[in-house]
Formats: sequence, C-alpha cells, structure tokens
Amino acid sequence: MSQPQASPSQTVAASATAAGHTANEFLTFKLGSEEYGLEILKVQEIRGYDAITHIANAPEFIKGVVNLRGIIVPIIDMRIKFNLGKVEYDQFTVVIILNVSGRVMGIVVDGVSDVITLTPEQVKPAPDFAAHLDTDYIIGLGTVDERMLILMDIEKLMSSKDMGLIDTSSIH
Repeated sequence: MSQPQASPSQTVAASATAAGHTANEFLTFKLGSEEYGLEILKVQEIRGYDAITHIANAPEFIKGVVNLRGIIVPIIDMRIKFNLGKVEYDQFTVVIILNVSGRVMGIVVDGVSDVITLTPEQVKPAPDFAAHLDTDYIIGLGTVDERMLILMDIEKLMSSKDMGLIDTSSIH
C-alpha cells in the first residue's frame, strides 16, 4: 500500500516549520475584490469545492459538512459570512481545510493566491472601527508591492460568539 501524498499546503507548512519562519508566513486568498491572508500553519490542505451535506437550521454561512477521510468537517462560506453579495461557485472556488484549536473545519473562498512571507515592516495595524464593527480577528494590513492584504487571526474569527464553532472555554 502506498503512502498518501502530502498536499502542496501540507508540504509548504512543513517546510515553513523546518525553516523556523512561521509567524510571518501567510496563505493569501481572494474573497470578492479583496485579498486576505491567514497564518500558513493553520492550513491543513486546499481542496476544490464539491458536494456538501447541508445541515437543517444551521446559520446561512455554514454551508454544511463534508466527510474528509473519516472526519466530519463543517464548511463555512466566508463570502456569506462577510456579506459579500451574490455567491457563485465556479472552477476557482476552493475550500481551505484548517486546523484551528485542534478542530478541523473548512472555509470556502473565491480562490487561493499564494504563500507569502511578510516582514514586520510590511504589516500595519488594523484601523480602529470602535464598536461599529467586530474586527478583533484582523491582525493587521499587509502590503506586498501594490497589493493590500487583510491579515486575519482565523482562530479568533472561528471562536467568535456568532460563529460558535470553537468552545472558547477550553482555550486557556
């Protein structure tokens, strides 16, 4: 029996760990017209968007679940979560499988761009929107050439009250 092949994202994450440059490496992806980044070590794999089993009475942004090698994985459509208008699924739509606080989950995005390394000078603090917007999950804004990236702490986002996907009482 042959060994399963590591996905590109697993290989990237493993090499990031080996190189010791983990905190500033981000997987970048598109949602609508914006580009986002999340810490590469949270990424387990990247998959094409395919059949999802819908769950009755789940919030609209939770598309349903998939069976990933025996693990039932909730799938969150980030475009619906962030109110980005009409959601269309095409050949570029992907699911990023994440491991967040020991829980496996997937997020649907418009497409994955690349893995980038940002220096501290390339990351600016997120603007303060006071109480009007919940932006606790935004680490900051990264700049690469002419690109502006919204860097997110996916763990904070997934453990927020409205998401309810991670039991925050078990974290610290």
